[in-house]
Amino acid sequence: MKVSLCVLLLSVALAFTGQSRATTLPDACGKDAVNYEVTTHEGPAPPAAPAEGKAQVVLLENENQMIGPFMHATVRFGIDGTWVGATKGSSYFWTDVAPGIHHLCASWQSSLHQTKKNIDLTSFTAEPGKVYYFSAHVTVASQYSVLFGLSQLNPDQGKYRVGISKLAKSKPK
Repeated sequence: MKVSLCVLLLSVALAFTGQSRATTLPDACGKDAVNYEVTTHEGPAPPAAPAEGKAQVVLLENENQMIGPFMHATVRFGIDGTWVGATKGSSYFWTDVAPGIHHLCASWQSSLHQTKKNIDLTSFTAEPGKVYYFSAHVTVASQYSVLFGLSQLNPDQGKYRVGISKLAKSKPK
């Protein structure tokens, strides 16, 4: 009985140790401990023009189907080491950035260990007055397989995706 209890306590301790270990994310992302609560709204409005002297980055999530019963993927987006927001399901938001080189990160926010590795990165050079579209693709390939990737869209693709997506509002939990 004592041996069983010791084994059980050791197993529980090891499980909590594994969960408390922070994931090391690339420099383009934010801190792994930051998670978002996301709401989406119907009737997307086209993004406003970028602020004077800035570029605009429209960040979209393209989800081909729910990742589970009544479950949509939540994707966090980071620019230059700071999370700027998140999407849930097929949704989007935008932010303005200064001109210059920027490093973009998309990370699937999940409490499941196997999905924490779903991170993709890219970089781009922003020019004042221009709009850039990036899409995180969440594709459910099977019951046990989810594919994830980040890509830049051309303006026609980006405007189309915004038109068929919901507007995401996110706040850190």
